[in-house]
Amino acid sequence: MANIRADRVGSGRTRYDQARKRIIATQSICGICGQPVDKSLRWPHPMSACVDHIIPLDKGGHPFELDNLQLAHMCCNRQKSDKLIGTEQRTIISNRLLPHSIDWTAYRSN
Repeated sequence: MANIRADRVGSGRTRYDQARKRIIATQSICGICGQPVDKSLRWPHPMSACVDHIIPLDKGGHPFELDNLQLAHMCCNRQKSDKLIGTEQRTIISNRLLPHSIDWTAYRSN
């Protein structure tokens, strides 16, 4: 049986959703790359806002504690995946994999 994450079911989901709304309302800079996040962009836009677990859940991070959540671009969060990024040697994850020749404001998925 698959391991069910605490931020996806029951009261954990409710508490995560509350924390997510608070992070999106109070933060404006991507915690991974350090660039501003345009909150008007919506999924599936790669630069849309999402919430990142600083310490990934599978590495012991808390699923909905505000100290373990930060605002991020969707592409930065996907590239970070379940890696830990130490504050003393912070690595900037870029959006180098995005094709810059595409106008993402007009992007529509199939």
